[in-house]
Amino acid sequence: MVGKNEVGELVIISGMSGAGKTVAIQSFEDLGYYCVDNLPPTLLPTFLELMVTSTHNYDRVAVVMDLRGRDFFEQLFQVIKEVEAVPYIDVRILFLDADDRTLVKRYKETRRNHPLAPHESPLKGIEQERKLLSTLKEMAKYIYNTTGMKPKELREKIMDQFSPSSGGTFQVIVMSFGYKHGIPIDTDLALDVRFLPNPFYIEELREKTGLDQEVSSYVLQQKETGQFIEKLTNLLDFCIPQYVQEGRSQIVIAIGCTGGQHRSVTLAEYLYQFYQKKYATNILHRDAPLINAKVL
Repeated sequence: MVGKNEVGELVIISGMSGAGKTVAIQSFEDLGYYCVDNLPPTLLPTFLELMVTSTHNYDRVAVVMDLRGRDFFEQLFQVIKEVEAVPYIDVRILFLDADDRTLVKRYKETRRNHPLAPHESPLKGIEQERKLLSTLKEMAKYIYNTTGMKPKELREKIMDQFSPSSGGTFQVIVMSFGYKHGIPIDTDLALDVRFLPNPFYIEELREKTGLDQEVSSYVLQQKETGQFIEKLTNLLDFCIPQYVQEGRSQIVIAIGCTGGQHRSVTLAEYLYQFYQKKYATNILHRDAPLINAKVL
């Protein structure tokens, strides 16, 4: 919801077909924008009203408007002028372009027909599209020419331009689990800590979890634990920036012990606290029933 004393952000993504709008809208989604693909211009005022009145968080929105909705496209310019006059919505147009040779090549590679020339050559449709979009291109605040640009490079450009803070879009998810319940299928990096001394065999610790001070202290004071943490954080400090550079939006690090209650929870909590200072970080204890019961 956007209050009348606040300013919501609306990014209109448009441009030449084949210039990278699909990559763009996916990038905005990863940035936390509420995204709508192929929104007819006539519905834009209604959508803006939804941003203001809805109880959901629609303060950062990105919409794709292109010639797939060409029956409505002639109304777009008038609608944009109306929207720009709304004081509590910051409207920015991102126009994606590429040279004719690149666009033709992309159409050939995907074996798609141009939407404006389904029964003619792609170049014919591209020429028509350029004429129709020339006014919109002049209105755009941002113009990206994706000629020679890889999808990863376009994504990085959008992240740099529209990210609210550097490093704020990449997410580290730390998960604890028990091997007897199976390895999580959505993990990127699974680490086995069953070699560490097990608090389960200490009677007064058996029914506790890694969130209890007694268990956490027992696990962390072990010599092997200290060595493991040092080597693991060195590894992650190298790997995580590589994931970010590759254009990944998150990494799921799963720490596993036998039951997922003591050692894995302790180590997962340690990593969660350690990386909170550098990245957006979340934690999940998949197989610790006592923890889940406390949450409920």
